[in-house]
Amino acid sequence: MGRSRAARIPQDPLTVHIESMSQDGMGVARVDGRSVHIHGALSGETVLFRYTRIKGQQAEGAVDKVLIPSPDRVPAECHQYGVCGGCSLQHQRPSAQIRDKQQILLQAFSSIGNVAPETILPPLASDRVWGYRKKARLGVKYVAKKERVLVGFRERRSGFICDTERCLVLDPKIGELLIPLAQMIGELSIKDRIPQIEVAIDDSDCILIFRLLSPASAADLQRLSGFCDAHGILPYLQEGGAESLRPLSGKAKELCYRLPAHELEFRFLPTDFTQVNSGLNSLMVDHALQLLDPKPGERVLDLFCGLGNFTLPLARSTGNVTGVEGDVGLVARARQNALMNNIHNARFFAADLYQPLENEPWLHESFEKVLLDPPRSGAQQVLRYLPETGAHRIVYVSCYPDTLARDAGELVNLHGYRLVAAGVMDMFPHTAHVESIALFEAY
Repeated sequence: MGRSRAARIPQDPLTVHIESMSQDGMGVARVDGRSVHIHGALSGETVLFRYTRIKGQQAEGAVDKVLIPSPDRVPAECHQYGVCGGCSLQHQRPSAQIRDKQQILLQAFSSIGNVAPETILPPLASDRVWGYRKKARLGVKYVAKKERVLVGFRERRSGFICDTERCLVLDPKIGELLIPLAQMIGELSIKDRIPQIEVAIDDSDCILIFRLLSPASAADLQRLSGFCDAHGILPYLQEGGAESLRPLSGKAKELCYRLPAHELEFRFLPTDFTQVNSGLNSLMVDHALQLLDPKPGERVLDLFCGLGNFTLPLARSTGNVTGVEGDVGLVARARQNALMNNIHNARFFAADLYQPLENEPWLHESFEKVLLDPPRSGAQQVLRYLPETGAHRIVYVSCYPDTLARDAGELVNLHGYRLVAAGVMDMFPHTAHVESIALFEAY
């Protein structure tokens, strides 16, 4: 069977009605039997658009003119919006963003998992829709023609760095600093040897990890140190793999976030996985515990537990909690966090949850309840083990609706659980990212 070739792109604009929103934040229309994803369009609108790409029965386009706007359309706050790939929904009212994400989740349940939740949970959202992002990777590029450095997210549908003055979704500690940061890098001898900066911000400190392709000179280090000192930033350098990460000066700094409602403090390294939106994370932890409803004396299994973001709050409410995580560094930090918070009813194991688990000692124990928080690829490999634990209630936290829907289909159709409730959580406002949560109960 031959490859599907890109078709010749018509040059004339077309008028279409937008039927729905796609997972990538585009409006979806049907033209001549073909599904067209149109950047900048909203559900319910009539727009004039031009094709940008056609391949088989799929196509993409961009709005030329909005003829009949949605009542949910609002002016974008960012001057780079539409060019920068960091956001895709600034032109839509936040409440409507969440509504459409909820619909995307329900459609995934239906089309992929062949299931439907008995109850649709109200969307979970924080009041803070700007300046919420505390973790990010920013591209860096010295542009010889412009004789200056660019720092920011990559352009939409391109590998180029967006020429960004300020970023409204990043924490202001770095979002307001992009131009001065770029100017400082432009003064370094290695200005063309820094491809990326990783941002890690906790409740009080801001760390920037500069990835270097060549060693910095003494003058470079002095200039970098001076800039960071002036702006309250802790600089790190990474000249190779993860083992090469080091602070520019002094000892390595542990970052920290808190869950005040549970009287918990979590320490983590700058490169550790943590949720990017700390305000939503606090709400999400409370929401997950409310759904799981842990009781004193119960045994709970927390899979893909990371630093213990859910494990330690669970330990405050139940008899014993077992956390399992594939990253041995995160397991070590989870154990340290448990000790630091004087928690002695939580234990942690390192295990690759995408491999056979028959030899794992914790798997042969019984648990009343299970919490899952897997990465984008989902938790399919562990689902078949869950009935063996005796768990009668499962809460599944997901960062990708397609894999949640797939796994929900297996839990319901193969393993004897009901999909009791599900809903979305707005971890990334103004983007198409869909974070969600689902509750399952055994029949």
